[in-house]
Amino acid sequence: MDQLLEILSKPDNIPIILLLVSVVFYSQLAWSKARKNDNQGVPDEAKQDDKVQVWPYLVRVEFLATILIMAVLVIWSIALDAPLEEPANRALTPNPSKAPWYFLGLQEMLVYFDPWIAGVVLPTLIIVGLMAIPYIDINEKGNGYYTFKERKFAVLTYVFGFHVLWVLLIVIGTLFRGPGWNFFWPWETWDPHFVGVLTNVDLSEYFGIPTRNPDNTLNPAAMIFGAVCVGALYTPVGLVWIQRQNSDLFKKLGFIRYSVVAFLLLSMVGLVIKILLRLGPPVFGLNPVKYVLVTPWFNI
Repeated sequence: MDQLLEILSKPDNIPIILLLVSVVFYSQLAWSKARKNDNQGVPDEAKQDDKVQVWPYLVRVEFLATILIMAVLVIWSIALDAPLEEPANRALTPNPSKAPWYFLGLQEMLVYFDPWIAGVVLPTLIIVGLMAIPYIDINEKGNGYYTFKERKFAVLTYVFGFHVLWVLLIVIGTLFRGPGWNFFWPWETWDPHFVGVLTNVDLSEYFGIPTRNPDNTLNPAAMIFGAVCVGALYTPVGLVWIQRQNSDLFKKLGFIRYSVVAFLLLSMVGLVIKILLRLGPPVFGLNPVKYVLVTPWFNI
């Protein structure tokens, strides 16, 4: 565990430790307040329509928060040295070369997807999904107070998206990715000379369908197999709509909003599936899966 302690003690990893502490603290705080409100009912302050003036109430709180943050930063800068390294050398690349902690999630996704997916498509879906929330959220309950009973889907989706698809990827990129971006367990030493030999295979090859023909051309059967697998992930979108379209919830939601919600949610699930297909098989002595769908134009 000495390797893990050394990683955690680095000054540039302190923000990540604070991130984890704050995530646990505020998640527990929000959950406790939601449980309290679910047991006691909607709090009185959420029922009031009285408006609170920005001055002096909000400005006073923001001013005190600003002073507190400045004091923390001053103490931080005195207690910890800035994580500055030697001047850049074009002949020597740092190993591992990691992005800032807030971009480590995107850098970690490059392991599982092509650069255009991890660097363009997925971040775009994140932004579009966040922008779409006010337009697809039809539940008027839970405004102004914490609740889980009345906002189960929204709360669980947020927890899954933020904690699993963002915080967890940052933790993996920080604590488990060593030289050469190889995967190291916390009890393993980061050996810069380690060369991890990974024989990646496409998902179709697990079922005896080679991705390439003997002449190195793409096997149409493998492409069809991959398309069926990807299509199977999104098939429940139509099936659930056909089955539940006459219910009050689905009538209020509408087909367009339902399709957007279902597509974004299943895309989040697909990201986790792809991560498990890459990291899971080596644990059992199997080859990690590189692609599920291989086409002449793009790979997933």
